[in-house]
Amino acid sequence: MYAIIESGGRQFRAEEGHSFSVEKLPYEVGEQIELEKVLLLADGDAVQIGQPTVAGAKVKATVVEQYRGKKILVWKYKPKKRYRNRKGHRQYYTRLRIDEIVGV
Repeated sequence: MYAIIESGGRQFRAEEGHSFSVEKLPYEVGEQIELEKVLLLADGDAVQIGQPTVAGAKVKATVVEQYRGKKILVWKYKPKKRYRNRKGHRQYYTRLRIDEIVGV
């Protein structure tokens, strides 16, 4: 059984026991959360497609860690004007472990 969920404007495939990273969520490490934006629910040949979400379906997950991603450097440069600007950015992420997929 698997589900397609939406978090942070992106879609993820959630299977029990697997983990993945999403944009930062405001929860503590070890806290159990419920994701209710389930777009698709599949169990073998039975597939439920939401319009836009599957009513009553939830995915229960545990927050494993809060971390920051790799640094990305952004350069701005204008030739012949002595203008050079370098900025760095590190995105915050939350790693989730899927515990249970609750269907209808």
